[in-house]
Amino acid sequence: MLSRGFRLFVLASALFLSVFLITAGRSQAQDNTATPAAEEEKPYKIEKDGTVDWATFSGFRRFNSECFVCHGPDGVGSSFAPALIDSLKTMTYEQFLDVVTNGKTEVNTAVQKKMPTFGTNPNVMCYIDDIYAYLKARSDGLVGRGRPAKHQPKSDEAKQAENACMGTN
Repeated sequence: MLSRGFRLFVLASALFLSVFLITAGRSQAQDNTATPAAEEEKPYKIEKDGTVDWATFSGFRRFNSECFVCHGPDGVGSSFAPALIDSLKTMTYEQFLDVVTNGKTEVNTAVQKKMPTFGTNPNVMCYIDDIYAYLKARSDGLVGRGRPAKHQPKSDEAKQAENACMGTN
C-alpha cells in the first residue's frame, strides 16, 4: 500500500506536468509573442439565449468553492484581494496561470498583498481553464452576477478529463 506522502507526491507531480503541458501547448500555439488579453481567443461560449458552455459553468462552481473567499462573490474583489473581473481585462491566460500556480507577493509601504500558491491544489488546477473561462466571461461583461441560469450539459470529454486529473474512475 502506498504511503500518503508518496500519493501526494505523485498527485503534485501529475498536476505540475499537466500545468507544464497546458502552458507549453499554449505557448507553441502563440508564436512566442504575448497576445494582449483583449485579443486572446475567448475561452467561453455563450449562446444568444444566455446558455453558457459547461466549462464556464464549471468555472463558476469552482471559483465559488475556492476563490471567492478572498476575491469576493462573482470576482468583484474584497478588502483582501483585487477584483478579478477588472484584472482579467489586461491579464493574459499565461499571467493568470502563473499567479494561480505560483502565488504572488507584493509588499511595500503602501500595499500588502499575498496570493497563496494553488499549484498543488487539484480542486483549482484540475479546473484552471474553467475558472479562467468564467472569470473572462465576467470580465467581458457577458456573464452577470450569480449562478448562470442555463448551461450546457457536461460532456464525456469533460468527465474523462476530470477523472484523469482527480485520479478517479
